[in-house]
Amino acid sequence: MSVFTEAELRYLTGGQQLGRLATVGADGTPHVVPVGWIYNAARDAIDVGGNELEQSKKFRDIARSGRAAIVIDDLESTDPWRPRAVEVRGRAEAIALPTPLIRIYPERIISWGLGQGSSARTVAR
Repeated sequence: MSVFTEAELRYLTGGQQLGRLATVGADGTPHVVPVGWIYNAARDAIDVGGNELEQSKKFRDIARSGRAAIVIDDLESTDPWRPRAVEVRGRAEAIALPTPLIRIYPERIISWGLGQGSSARTVAR
């Protein structure tokens, strides 16, 4: 059973490709970057990839802290204004081999605009 609701899973598997990944640097400074991602159904997690990922600040931040957040969002409509999104906060891994990636395991999920109203919850892992 997934930690995501049915509405969240529909959104995460519905073609969205761009998200915003947040990490924290060694000096405590926040860092947010756009990233490509996929929903990993086998791990019930979000996997982030990218070119030369192992050399990136985001990869180093996660390797050091083990924490990250990602927001996947879009506008369903601009008239009327209807944003929708899933935010995932949680434990993260910087995985070097065989293919470098960042994996985020949800601990807190917040979603809005997905037809079921807003949802915010802490999930047990």
